[in-house]
Amino acid sequence: MSDSAVSKNTQPNEQPSMSATVQAEAELLAKRPWIKHYEEGVPVHLEIPDQPLTWLLDETVRRHPDKTAFIYYGTRISYAQFAALANRFAAALQRLGIKKGDRVAIALPNIPQYPIAFYGTLRLGAIAVPTNPLYTEREMQHQMADSGARILVMLDMFYPVVRAIRDKTALEHIIITSPADFLPPLLRTLYPLSQRRERHKQPQPPLTKDELRSDPKLLLMSDLLKPSSAAGVEVFTVPDPPRSTDLAVLQYTGGTTGLSKGAMLTHRNLLANAYQTRYWTPRAHDASETGLCVAPFFHSYGLTVGLNLGILAAASMVLLPQFKPREVVNAIKRYRPTMFPGIPTMYIAIMREAGKDSRAFQSIRYCISGAAPLPAKVRHDFESLSGGRLVEGYGLSEASPVTHCNPLNGDVREGSIGLPLPEVEAAIMDPESGKLLPPGEIGELVVRGPNIMQGYWNRKEETAAIFRDGWMRTGDLGKMDEEGYFYLVERAKDMILASGFNVYPREVEEVLFRHPAIQEAAVVGVPDEYRGETVAAFIVLKPGVAANDATRQEIVAFCRKELTAYKVPKIIEFRESLPKSLIGKVLRRELREQWLKQRSVSQKSN
Repeated sequence: MSDSAVSKNTQPNEQPSMSATVQAEAELLAKRPWIKHYEEGVPVHLEIPDQPLTWLLDETVRRHPDKTAFIYYGTRISYAQFAALANRFAAALQRLGIKKGDRVAIALPNIPQYPIAFYGTLRLGAIAVPTNPLYTEREMQHQMADSGARILVMLDMFYPVVRAIRDKTALEHIIITSPADFLPPLLRTLYPLSQRRERHKQPQPPLTKDELRSDPKLLLMSDLLKPSSAAGVEVFTVPDPPRSTDLAVLQYTGGTTGLSKGAMLTHRNLLANAYQTRYWTPRAHDASETGLCVAPFFHSYGLTVGLNLGILAAASMVLLPQFKPREVVNAIKRYRPTMFPGIPTMYIAIMREAGKDSRAFQSIRYCISGAAPLPAKVRHDFESLSGGRLVEGYGLSEASPVTHCNPLNGDVREGSIGLPLPEVEAAIMDPESGKLLPPGEIGELVVRGPNIMQGYWNRKEETAAIFRDGWMRTGDLGKMDEEGYFYLVERAKDMILASGFNVYPREVEEVLFRHPAIQEAAVVGVPDEYRGETVAAFIVLKPGVAANDATRQEIVAFCRKELTAYKVPKIIEFRESLPKSLIGKVLRRELREQWLKQRSVSQKSN
């Protein structure tokens, strides 16, 4: 670790008087009671380097150039090779006219091309726009148009989605790549065979070689990554290099209106959160850890706790583009990862896959579970199998994203999201008055620190609404106990957290309302053993609609055309009417309670 952290047990060379020290410590503990529960070696204060995020990669290359950065189905890429490829990509973007402040969207899973494109984009001072590669046409169009992205990096298999909407965006070039490009020779040869079945599922014709040759807007990433010199070293000049205060990422997240909006994260925001999460694991050793990266990099959690933390720790990162339980278990057995950031549904699924074979998990020492509440049983079962630690953390995209976590080698409180990370301040605020509440009282969780976003892209009103008196409002209700542990009472009022992804009811409802047979629709989240929560839709059909005109299967198929899979309702109930308030507002909470009551009665009768 660097010398920029100050441990709570470190003594400075010149000490103030004992009375001054005691008073200062007492004042700090009064403001931040959680620090006394930091495990040994976790610093109270962090000095974040005044550097762009790309400095992380530069430092790791300087210290460990030959260390393996990525393992991708047997292919190994060193940190020096990673940096060289990122530089080549930056040079290629520069030749395409990309400059500081331009937006480059990256719609890729966890394959080597993602970190190459991400860090190459940041090299120029351009702004990366992480994008879910599974987005539908509507979702993709909104994000491209809202961000004003000039370049989109994406997989060839999903190009039909973009083909249909690209003329409605500012996209000037689309850079195409394939999961096969970095596979070992044998797997690369077999890859086309595995894709034949997928092509039959595409409603539109796939990208062809003729289309690639005839369309000047389409470029191959493999061509852009070819060295421009015999030495293989890319030399290019950045007229205005990125600074720590410059925007690095537009991290799109949901909103209360259902419209996805871009959280503006600076280089300093992301660098700070990489440091905060790195120092939360003081027993992890630089250049000695292996991380399993299946949490997607396009999600803020995967980006920080998987990619950026991995680079800071000079870890080797095992990349898996999809979460498939058998594949994950096999990767754990083969590569013996020591760190595995994930979400509860992942841990549940791989435990089911491995069964009683605890040997599969013996290498794992540290797991931080994010994006959804972690059930106590899941934590205990996984720790029993692996012998490692699985703890719950908390964050949101607007905070880069991690703000809280339970100690990895300390006092874990059941049901708690843990303690604020170093340099994060947290409090419970009365949503009405703005007054900070004492321990034990329920209010809105608010946070502040160097990892907090600058606001929402082109949304002044929503930016003003989320900040209050220097605090950022999370929208989640919670409480803090006397010792500084935080607990969520419930998630934001209407948001559904399905497998770690935010689903906003209004977005789903608007799609349902476009169905010609639906008169009214309300969407709520209901408990699900595997996903945490799942999407339930309550529907009132128009008078005279025949039963076969709007079946459950037909409505699900309709939604799949407009929504990413995790947003599509898994439960559909037809009603004659929906519960409403006196002013006619649909009462989602009452719908949820009715569903829970019906399920309880059904379970008892069985």
